[in-house]
Amino acid sequence: MELIDYFKGAIETLSSPMVICNLDYKIIFMNKAAKKRYQPHWKTEMNGTSMRCYFNEEDLSKLDMSIEWFKEDINNNRVFAFHDDEQNQDVYIRAIRSEDGTLQGFFNYHESREPEKGKEYDLD
Repeated sequence: MELIDYFKGAIETLSSPMVICNLDYKIIFMNKAAKKRYQPHWKTEMNGTSMRCYFNEEDLSKLDMSIEWFKEDINNNRVFAFHDDEQNQDVYIRAIRSEDGTLQGFFNYHESREPEKGKEYDLD
């Protein structure tokens, strides 16, 4: 099994949507949670399309500013985008960098504010 298969497998198990884009804003990967959340609204395969067609001008401007900020410094890697009240999640735009720190792309990431209600290591 290749290392990339492990990363893809880990991303696919996330319950939060994750959309990965290159610097041309082309969607190169969506995990299952992202497909479930976003594709019903657009009714089309989103992989391979430009993220730009899914944003209004204001949101696209914010995304552009975030990407430019990522380019300014190798330590600029996370931008709080908004809070999703319905899901009680904070949504971030995160940088993807190569080993030498070069910006390669970006992805969205959702972090839940809901405390876990399950028991620790409850396997039943």
